Amino acid sequence: MDGRPDARWWERGVIYQVYPRSFQDSDSDGVGDLAGIEARLDHVVALGVDAIWLSPIFPSPMADFGYDVADYCSIDPLFGDLATFDRLLAAVHARGLKLLLDFVPNHSSDQHPWFVESRATRDSPKRDWYIWRDPKPDGGPPNNWISDFGGSAWEWDAATGQYYLHAFLKEQPDLNWRNPDLRAAMMNVLRFWFDRGVDGFRIDVLWHIVKAEGLPDNPVNPDWTPGRTERDRLIQLHSTDQEEAHAISADFRALADSYGAKTGQERVLIGEIFLPNDRHARWYGTPKRPQVHLPFNFQLVENCWDAGVLRRMIAKYEASLPEFGWPNWVIGSHDAPRIAARIGEAQARVAAMLLLTLRGTPTMYQGDEIGIGRVDIPPDRIRDPQHFRQPDLDIGRDRSRTPMPWDASANAGFSTGEPWLPLGDDWPTRNFAAQDADPCSILSLYRNLLALRRATPALAVGGFALVDAPDGVLAYQRVHEGEPLLILLNLTSNNVTVDWRGTPLLSTLDGDPEPGMLYPNEGVIVA
Repeated sequence: MDGRPDARWWERGVIYQVYPRSFQDSDSDGVGDLAGIEARLDHVVALGVDAIWLSPIFPSPMADFGYDVADYCSIDPLFGDLATFDRLLAAVHARGLKLLLDFVPNHSSDQHPWFVESRATRDSPKRDWYIWRDPKPDGGPPNNWISDFGGSAWEWDAATGQYYLHAFLKEQPDLNWRNPDLRAAMMNVLRFWFDRGVDGFRIDVLWHIVKAEGLPDNPVNPDWTPGRTERDRLIQLHSTDQEEAHAISADFRALADSYGAKTGQERVLIGEIFLPNDRHARWYGTPKRPQVHLPFNFQLVENCWDAGVLRRMIAKYEASLPEFGWPNWVIGSHDAPRIAARIGEAQARVAAMLLLTLRGTPTMYQGDEIGIGRVDIPPDRIRDPQHFRQPDLDIGRDRSRTPMPWDASANAGFSTGEPWLPLGDDWPTRNFAAQDADPCSILSLYRNLLALRRATPALAVGGFALVDAPDGVLAYQRVHEGEPLLILLNLTSNNVTVDWRGTPLLSTLDGDPEPGMLYPNEGVIVA
């Protein structure tokens, strides 16, 4: 696969996701905030990433911890205010970093003034800003759609005698993107933050934003089993990934590009999209009508940790990309299980090397750089509404949202108050300060990988080709201007004989790599 010698910042760079509630508290309320993020920026700089993406910080009742937005153009007092945000943005830019916000266009909070007005009366000017429908003749919901959190996707409003649609919680009513006034209002939200100087957006559940005309029933999923979520009882044929959504995505891109053209500083859009490769690739758009720069690729999260499986997945994903499309990779997020919890700490080091050496833009998630693993949440401390809607499935996301442990002081240096979620049991030893002083820590590995990536064009923007390797080993080359690098990743706990020669640049293990073999759980970059 070809490289990108003329790569733009979002192609050669690395994105670091910050979950603001859990990064650093500055006011002792047990919840992280913007001033806390500013206080810890030097950690982000020392890590060696290029951009910070903040999960939602807008005013919200917090039914879904910020993904239920009550005001798109302000800051929740829990995190600070617009002045605090402006200081953070200036501090980020002063350090040579970019700042991305989380844009939530599919739904608002039911406490947003738009929805309050919409539900006041059927004659409200904003009634059509949301999706309202009459009941079926039997009084039931308008169709069979299921919320992603389980249960019907429709909520009855007795005052006006209609149902409204919510793809997630009933406190998150879906916006009607077929309404031109709503569309204009949301485009103005993007302008508000672009005018303030933000460098781009991660766009939440982008493929959900338009629903099929007539809202027909979704087909039943014949492969559903009781161990899967209630959402998966149906195939979301009519409730997601509609053709009209691509035009909106292209409008978002045109607006972002217009700001880049005005300022000379390119803005980036990242779309959250879970779809098969052929449909996923369409969200890049076309060269004449581009859509999001990076449709998020979660396949390292979704596939089992097996060299053969990953090799086939990588090949199929790369083959699916349009010629102008740039790949991207993710191994963790606020919604996904921690990578170290899923595959163990030894393989989490291998995963770090994989993430930061594949062709494309990597997104890291806070805490993965210190190897936070499984955190058990006592029943009385669980906060995630997804858990309470389907408790038997053990799909709660709290375990990936626990506070960042900074040192061995009280509450791991995160807060002088009681943290909103508990820390992992190993925080007295697994914390930033302890790993900062240890040259063999996973934090040091991440720093070394990021430094090597920054100094080595082959890793940042070079071409890519998979290489044959023994069972259990994933191998590929990165090439820039004729200079190849070989990446060898042992995804097993056994020694593996591998015919490699050259100069080892970095290993995931302490000590020197052994030519001709890989130790258990070892990854090596070879010149």
